[in-house]
Amino acid sequence: MPSKKENNTNLNSFFEEEYESLRRYIQSKIKQTSESDAKDIIQEVALRIFSRPLDALPINNIGGFVYSAVKNKITDIMRTKKKRIDNQDQLEQLWTDFTSNFHNGASPEYPEQIREKLKLAITNLKPVYRDIIIAVDFENYSYKEISQETGIPQGTLMSRRHRALSILLNDIEIQNIKKHSYEI
Repeated sequence: MPSKKENNTNLNSFFEEEYESLRRYIQSKIKQTSESDAKDIIQEVALRIFSRPLDALPINNIGGFVYSAVKNKITDIMRTKKKRIDNQDQLEQLWTDFTSNFHNGASPEYPEQIREKLKLAITNLKPVYRDIIIAVDFENYSYKEISQETGIPQGTLMSRRHRALSILLNDIEIQNIKKHSYEI
C-alpha cells in the first residue's frame, strides 16, 4: 500500500503524463466543449484529489481513480447544463436580438451584414471571451450560474464579457474601415 507521499508523487506523475489523454477524453464525452473547458475540468478534479484529507485512504489504482473522478465531474456538468439551442429559427432570432442589442442605433438597412460580421468576430474571439458571450447572451446563463459551475468569480466573468464586447466592437469598426477604404 503506497504512503501518502507516494500517492502525491504518483498523482503528479499521472497528471503530467496523462494530461492530453484526459483532455481528449473529456472533449469526447461532452459535445461542444472548448479546450479551456476541458482544462478547467481537469484542474478542478486535480484540485479536489490533491485536497483530500491527510487521513484519506491511499489510492491503489491512480488511473482508475482519476478517470472515475473525471467521469463523475462530467456527469455533474451534464446534469446541470442547460439545453443548448438546436432550433435554427430560434438561433437566428437570438443572433438578430444580439445584433440589435450590440449595435444599437445601427443603420436598419444593413442588419444581415452586421449579423454576419458579428458571427465572424465572435468565432474569432479567444475561447474564454467567446464562451462568456455565448453563455450569457445566447444560452441565458446568469453570471452566478456560470460562477457556480466553473468556480470563476462573477466579477471575472463580467470583466471577460465586457472585454469580449469591446473586442467585438473594435473588430466591427475595423471591418467597416476596411470596407470603406476598398470602396474609395
